[in-house]
Amino acid sequence: MQEARTGFSSKIGFIAAAAGSAVGLGNIWKFPFEVGESGGAAFVIIYLIFCFTLCFPLMVAEIAIGRKTQRNPVGAFTVLGHGKWSFIGKMGLFSCILILSFYNVVAGWCFGYLVEILLGNFSIGEQFPLFVKDIIKVGGYSVIFMATTAYIVSKGISKGVEKAAKLLMPILFFIIILLAAYAMTLPGAAEAVEFYLLPDFSKITGKVVYNALGHAFFSLSLGMGAMITYGSYVSKEDNIISSAVAITLLDVGIAFLAGLMLFPIVISQGLDTHGGAGLVFMSLPRVFGDMGTVLGTVVGTLFFLLLSFAALTSTVSILEIPVSYLVDERAMKRPKAVWLVAGGIFLLGIPSLLSNGYSSFFTQFVTYFGASGPTDFMTLISDVASNSFLPLGGFLIALFVAFIWRKEKLFKEISNGEKGHPNRFISKFLGFSITYLCPWILGAVFILNVLDKFFGVTIY
Repeated sequence: MQEARTGFSSKIGFIAAAAGSAVGLGNIWKFPFEVGESGGAAFVIIYLIFCFTLCFPLMVAEIAIGRKTQRNPVGAFTVLGHGKWSFIGKMGLFSCILILSFYNVVAGWCFGYLVEILLGNFSIGEQFPLFVKDIIKVGGYSVIFMATTAYIVSKGISKGVEKAAKLLMPILFFIIILLAAYAMTLPGAAEAVEFYLLPDFSKITGKVVYNALGHAFFSLSLGMGAMITYGSYVSKEDNIISSAVAITLLDVGIAFLAGLMLFPIVISQGLDTHGGAGLVFMSLPRVFGDMGTVLGTVVGTLFFLLLSFAALTSTVSILEIPVSYLVDERAMKRPKAVWLVAGGIFLLGIPSLLSNGYSSFFTQFVTYFGASGPTDFMTLISDVASNSFLPLGGFLIALFVAFIWRKEKLFKEISNGEKGHPNRFISKFLGFSITYLCPWILGAVFILNVLDKFFGVTIY
């Protein structure tokens, strides 16, 4: 007998959970430096344009598909596509399993650094190459992180996912605002903000536009069925349009605040503004140490707590996708499905755990066509799942909505929470974007990513 399906108890709960899904590690350590290196506010403008012309319509479509069918991605496409399009949901399911397998390892790094900084070990940045090779310690942190994720998901939607999101998202906002306020007091903060936000349109190139598009799409958890899954738990009375706007703005807002937090810290310490995992795990701990034991411990702990919370809100949403599949399609009890999937994904992530120097086999796992050297296992999984399957999934979802399910049915589903048919302008905009912009742009992104990642061919 299939388990009774529950949903979000409030619209705020859904928005918090979906925004938590969108807000991840990339918002904190990637977006600010993309902005700083790609024209400042000019990049932000391009990014926002893509968020609302390309990603927002696809998010609306995914939420509508989920709410219409009240099913997981595989079940949703089975119902709406009469069984012929379920492969889209299966590909999304496969993608999220692969993504969570390596994302949980990185989340373990964040949690491990939280513990190390809390204990006053500011030299952990210099120990990073050794830290990631310590598979017992990092594996233990990853186990704790996966177990925490599984515990939240096992409690169900309203008592688990929603309750956690309502707690984690306000705390996440409080921490990032607190750290940004502190960063504004540092020497050179005004220059840092100017560097971050002053538009420099001369830096806008094809690569910058492509990066803005890619970050907009990947940061909003599209293409793998997360929004379809969360949408399946949304009330028929909720306004999908306003919810999608709120989710997009929250995601953009946190990414923007991350820049106000990081750039003054980085520039005041004379660090290289090329951001990423290297800066976060190797350079910043030393910066926190230079602040003094007490202040450095407080600021450093808050920073890695922020990263851990951002990772957790994402891992919860990713784990929910395969769990909802087992509950809906295989009539499995939620607790059993959660721990079975979580355990399986952790085991699948062991090669990624080993691929950061511990095992030469997984560290130098494969050489792509046109690559200058071997690629580690974790990068391979990221290139396959995140950089290839997700834009392909977005492309196929847009094609499905535009030409199989049809946009008229999309508008009808949206109208349930709109007190009538959606605004005429909104309808035309969504129809145009879903039919003409999303399929072809995301199809192009998929092709360009495959050429770039696997063949070393860059066409921008």
